Amino acid sequence: MANKVFHVMYDDDQKLLDSARALVAQGIRVKDVFSPFPIHGLDPVIGVKRTRLAIASFMYATTGTLLSIIGTWYFMVSDWDWNIGGKPNFSWIENAPAFVPVMFEFSVFCGAHGMAITYLLRNGTLPGMPASNPDPRTTDDKFVMEIVTDQNAGFSVSDLEEKIRATDVYELSIKEY
Repeated sequence: MANKVFHVMYDDDQKLLDSARALVAQGIRVKDVFSPFPIHGLDPVIGVKRTRLAIASFMYATTGTLLSIIGTWYFMVSDWDWNIGGKPNFSWIENAPAFVPVMFEFSVFCGAHGMAITYLLRNGTLPGMPASNPDPRTTDDKFVMEIVTDQNAGFSVSDLEEKIRATDVYELSIKEY
């Protein structure tokens, strides 16, 4: 038997959320959901794990802090030690309070850019990457739930189709892969 994928389309986010709850309660595993905006409360229903993006952001910001400390030490103490505004340039520690805004801003810069690039890479949405969106209408006003037969081994294709059609479905497409 060939594996099939069900793309179940809904015209309202609440209908999709209610349908996902009903299908998961019957033991059907939902692989993914495509929507034009986040649907609050959907992640625990379909079993999406909590993101580790905050940990990545902290690591990027820490890297930015360390790079700004090294940079300010190199630029102001080691390489080009000028007496600016009467500040002594004998050590970085004596000038550290003057560098706090630089360290903060560079930490935010590295954290934000690193987090954005990680998000785009992880989701495969960088320019030039192939799109995995099953229907372009999900970027406008429709919601698609993807259900795959190989993740629902206890159900036949006809059982899955019957249970899906029992929900408030807008459109159903079944494809082999």
